[in-house]
Amino acid sequence: MAKQLLLGDEAIAQAALDAGISGVYAYPGTPSTEITEYIQQSKQAEEGNVHRCWSANEKTAMEAAIGMSYAGKRALVCMKHVGLNVAADPFMNSAITGANGGLVYLVADDPSMHSSQDEQDSRFFAKFAFIPTFEPSNQQEAYDMTFEAFDLSEKYRIPVMVRVTTRLAHSRADVERKPVRKQNEIKLCENKKQFILLPGNARVFYRELLAKQPKLEAESISSKYNKYIDTEDKSLGIIASGIAYNYVMESYVGKKCPYPILKISQYPLPVKLIEKMTKECASILVAEEGYPIIEEQLRGLLNKTGNIKGRLDGTLPRDGELNPNLLAVALGLEDTFGMPVPAIVTPRPPALCVGCPHIDTYKALNVAMEQYGPGKVFADIGCYTLGALPPYNAIYSTVDMGASITMAKGASDAGLRPTVGVIGDSTFTHSGITSLLDCAIENTPITVLILDNFTTGMTGGQESHAYGRIVQICEGLGIAKEHVRVIKPLPNQHEINVQIMKEELAYEGLSVIIPMRECIQTIGKRKKK
Repeated sequence: MAKQLLLGDEAIAQAALDAGISGVYAYPGTPSTEITEYIQQSKQAEEGNVHRCWSANEKTAMEAAIGMSYAGKRALVCMKHVGLNVAADPFMNSAITGANGGLVYLVADDPSMHSSQDEQDSRFFAKFAFIPTFEPSNQQEAYDMTFEAFDLSEKYRIPVMVRVTTRLAHSRADVERKPVRKQNEIKLCENKKQFILLPGNARVFYRELLAKQPKLEAESISSKYNKYIDTEDKSLGIIASGIAYNYVMESYVGKKCPYPILKISQYPLPVKLIEKMTKECASILVAEEGYPIIEEQLRGLLNKTGNIKGRLDGTLPRDGELNPNLLAVALGLEDTFGMPVPAIVTPRPPALCVGCPHIDTYKALNVAMEQYGPGKVFADIGCYTLGALPPYNAIYSTVDMGASITMAKGASDAGLRPTVGVIGDSTFTHSGITSLLDCAIENTPITVLILDNFTTGMTGGQESHAYGRIVQICEGLGIAKEHVRVIKPLPNQHEINVQIMKEELAYEGLSVIIPMRECIQTIGKRKKK
């Protein structure tokens, strides 16, 4: 097959299509968003009638994919690392039910938190669930591993994770494709109890899951993606996983690394290969992007402490991304980091776009809240999180998707008055509806602002499940119609909007205000089309 120049995300998407998926399920989240977008724009996906619509959140995405697998077809689920928290319930339980059609979970981690609340490592989730994992070192491996992950899933009837990080997801390289595989036919499970996790069934399936682990480890030991590169100098051995292997190689451009290297890109850990290195080498340097998961297991499995170097002993930084320079310094090579960049230009924090409807919403909210003082506005994950920065300084929390409403509820339950929850339209249908239902049941005295800009703005303007539905959803939850208020966030509506906000802030019950105006970015894109 001809080579294509692809992002890591695009390589994964193309591999899934070539492997014969019948559906991709996802919620937008950087750095995983481009995978689903690539499939949505693919002629191959269109001709194959591949399902490729966005899901309400990561949990619903994973459950739909499990349903497709149950029917015998191959499915891909995509999310960023914090999205896996949302999907943790079906993720853990799907390891016990197992898969029917090939089922692959693509999780994109974000070390250094370029666009995330934390930098958690999804390999811990996979280990926790006993799910095998691929961790590519480059774009070709991202393609190959994704393609083969569906085969491994069907071979052992188990979901498989493919874990990437930001740099791999968003960098390009030549990728050689494999022949396209036909989609599976519908074929239900022979064991009609497989997806019924009653305790009696689950206990049996859990033992079966545990019994698969030695076989999965044997797969890792024999995997072409886990390789032991031997040398004569045994003073140091290097264990490098995923993209960290590339960084080690960049430290020795044009020459051979003098130390043995164990490249790990398939899990569970190949313990026999690790034992070989620890027996032969005087000390070990563990290079891994994310948490020190291999390093921790190395210390525990082999009962070794003093001769293991990595993130835990300070040889490599405990937080943030790795890079070739950090690896070079850890290997005793020249520090090539260079001089600090001079402060010629003052750093500028991100800001709301000129013409963004959220600007007028925050201006009105700040005026309405003046008499109450600061610390009473709880916000969420989205573009509107920038309302925490000057010149607005309008919000005082951002924790996780959907938390604004329930945090405002808890503060109100504690006696804080008034409390306000600020949430976006897409985040509302992702995780906010159930939060608002809790408030509706108790008629909790809070004011909720659902900022409806008709799109999932923060991740590039994907379609929002909330479009045209927010008023009906709120009324359906039982909120009084007279306290579901729609406003137009425009400068010429400022006084009216302030007055409406003041009225609802004074109301000792649950109210919802919906500032409704299209995102300035999607207006531009729509006009361009």
